Amino acid sequence: MSDDDVTAFLEEAKKLQLATINPDGTPHLVTMFYGLDEGRIAFWTYGKAQKTRNLERDPRVSCLVEAGDDYAELRGVLVYGKAELVEDRDRVLAIGLGIARRMTPGVDDELLRPYVEQTGRKRVAYVVEPTKVVSWDHRRLT
Repeated sequence: MSDDDVTAFLEEAKKLQLATINPDGTPHLVTMFYGLDEGRIAFWTYGKAQKTRNLERDPRVSCLVEAGDDYAELRGVLVYGKAELVEDRDRVLAIGLGIARRMTPGVDDELLRPYVEQTGRKRVAYVVEPTKVVSWDHRRLT
């Protein structure tokens, strides 16, 4: 995919598979809703989650966003990078609100904000600084 195709794909998708590294070196893989922060993948999670503990120790991540059911429809973007902790609470809540908007399109911010503020008390946010991006689109193979 071109850079523009990658950007458009990441803007339209809602979920990704996030891989962090467990203490024993094995991958910890979870599905996450995500948002974008100046074009970079952003996510939030509970401060005591396994992925948070993993990122405190080693910030390296892999983020896979994919689509398609049949082989000829498969497309995806794999972002390797470092997850940077967002410490500013207002920015954490802004990332959370962005994710909530993507999860519930068409719902007014005034309805989302109380949820974000409530759940945001126990959450931290990260922005992924990409080190490598790999993409594919099998629809172009034919």
